[in-house]
Amino acid sequence: MRAVGIILAGGNSEKMQELSYKRAIAAMPVAGSYRSIDFALSNMTNSGIQKVAVLTQYNSRSLNEHLSSSKWWDFGRKQGGLYVFTPTITVENDSWYRGTADAIAQNLDFLRQCHEPYVVIASGDGVYKLDYGRVLEYHIEKKADITVVCSNLPQGDNITRFGVVRMNPDGKITDFEEKPESAHGDMVSTGIYIIRRRLLIELLEKAQQQNRFDFVKDILVPYRTLKRMYGYRMDTYWRNISTVDAYYQTNMDFLKPAIRDYFFRQYPNVYSRIEDLPPAKYNPGAAVKNSLVSSGCIINGTVENSVLFKKVYVGNDCTIKNSIILNDVYIGDHTHIENCIVESRGTIQADSSYIEKEGIRIVVEKNERYIL
Repeated sequence: MRAVGIILAGGNSEKMQELSYKRAIAAMPVAGSYRSIDFALSNMTNSGIQKVAVLTQYNSRSLNEHLSSSKWWDFGRKQGGLYVFTPTITVENDSWYRGTADAIAQNLDFLRQCHEPYVVIASGDGVYKLDYGRVLEYHIEKKADITVVCSNLPQGDNITRFGVVRMNPDGKITDFEEKPESAHGDMVSTGIYIIRRRLLIELLEKAQQQNRFDFVKDILVPYRTLKRMYGYRMDTYWRNISTVDAYYQTNMDFLKPAIRDYFFRQYPNVYSRIEDLPPAKYNPGAAVKNSLVSSGCIINGTVENSVLFKKVYVGNDCTIKNSIILNDVYIGDHTHIENCIVESRGTIQADSSYIEKEGIRIVVEKNERYIL
């Protein structure tokens, strides 16, 4: 494919609350065995993009470990490959990434050394499948300077956390408003863009000179009428997970057979780093209904309408309902958890009760699992 890929994975969101204290949003576990960034990486490799740069910054240790081997996404190759760029202090630069545009600008040498004429920019916090090649064909057909992939926001989602887009019948963007207090319409930017490489370098160099650091606010919005900017309508599943409610709902969506079939059984595949774990074990007395249970789990109690990530232990006479249990959680006997997200590597003591009547509760326990 005639494009190089850039994945913006360095951001943090206060709307994720405690879930972002130990990891970047792009490293959030999704659908039992995946990370959020797996979807963008899989889309890149499935689209034939052979060279991808991932820009990390905030709480990047977990994400960097996940990306330590590029073979899982078929980027282990002599030409191209997967590059992970973190902020680097140099003689000319003494700051961290100050925004999405600045993150790319601090790595302009990577773009200058590329030969591909186009750049595909994607965020690491989206859950979706998309052939970027089709978007590039649309971009070329429209003779666009910049193409923004757009999607209709599901009813009930908070539109004020997205960029709201308006297009004419031909697909040309007539207005682009970033995170408005109120908006008419439900067409939003998915954070996926295609732009000519030389134009991107030119715009970033100008932004640097003017101390402008945000890709949307300081580049897309000001140039919406100065450049040929088109919107590509995405009519398949897309979700952004950067709030607690959105993260919870996205995982709950994977309990629907149609969503599981779309992501796990229909081509192309979604890839992730694989751990050598045994299959889930269901002991006598276990009862599981409409749930995702990942490898390494041991179930002794009742699990309903829930997503259990890797290496979760559920004790005797436990009840887990409408909840997400992240990796490596030990749940003691006679525990009731409902409408919660339990943080990873926690120990829930026996006879505990976490029941949320309204909204979603985040449970963070740091109890010692083994006491000598």
